[in-house]
Amino acid sequence: MTTLDETFTLSNGVRIPKLGLGTWFIDDDQVAEAVRAAVGIGYRNIDTAQAYGNERGVGEGVRTAGVPRDELFVSTKLAAEIKDYDKAAEAIDGSLEQLGIGHIDLMLIHSPQPWDDFRGGDYAEGNRAAWRALEEAHQAGRIRSIGVSNFRQRDLDNILRGATVVPHVNQLLVHAGNTPTDLLDYCADKQILVEAYSPIAHGAILRNAEVRSMAEKYGVSVAQLCIRYTLQLGMVPLPKTANPEHMRANAEVDFEISGDDMEALRDLRDVDYGEHSAFPVYSGK
Repeated sequence: MTTLDETFTLSNGVRIPKLGLGTWFIDDDQVAEAVRAAVGIGYRNIDTAQAYGNERGVGEGVRTAGVPRDELFVSTKLAAEIKDYDKAAEAIDGSLEQLGIGHIDLMLIHSPQPWDDFRGGDYAEGNRAAWRALEEAHQAGRIRSIGVSNFRQRDLDNILRGATVVPHVNQLLVHAGNTPTDLLDYCADKQILVEAYSPIAHGAILRNAEVRSMAEKYGVSVAQLCIRYTLQLGMVPLPKTANPEHMRANAEVDFEISGDDMEALRDLRDVDYGEHSAFPVYSGK
């Protein structure tokens, strides 16, 4: 058994593959081929979002991947700008139609704030309204599990005040150099599984001499070390790539990082995202 065969179990009993494929920045007309390649390699967890503009292509890839639908775990995300029950319900219908794969396995609120006001104003009421729409779709069986992304503790506390379903997942920016320990502990206490997007720090970590040296010690690449790091923290890493060679390499993570090295990676700070700092999630807010 390899990492691609392993799963975590969400608090509602749904099993989620431990390693996923992120599809951010993969164009809609190219993503179907990327999904088919990933599934051929052994991936069973595919992550997209309304904001990525490629749900249609992801759905095509899933439908033509050559494996039964129930063997695949497909996630998408409600656009961050939607902070209203009616618009959320309409957008959920839109994702189901765009994907065209029957049910959705996991749907998240992409951010507690719209991207143009990330970490800004108070959208507490709007988030609770959007969550209510997700809960209803979940209870109707259209979405198997529901969650959030980029939510900090206060954002989660707000959802929980009126929730009938505790979020099953919180998808966060987590990588060596950015390990929000307090938030991760909070999620664990609430039985909220964390998915780690950009586990390779959007490529920024590749330049870190300390991490490169550690990777050499294990005879692996920096990317493999970083993916393994998040797995050992009990998370689902979602490295993004359309390159089959990178997909294969990202899945070759069946080694063990020592306790001392895990601590060193956890204590690492100050990754420079360079040009990618223009994106809200890498801006340091």
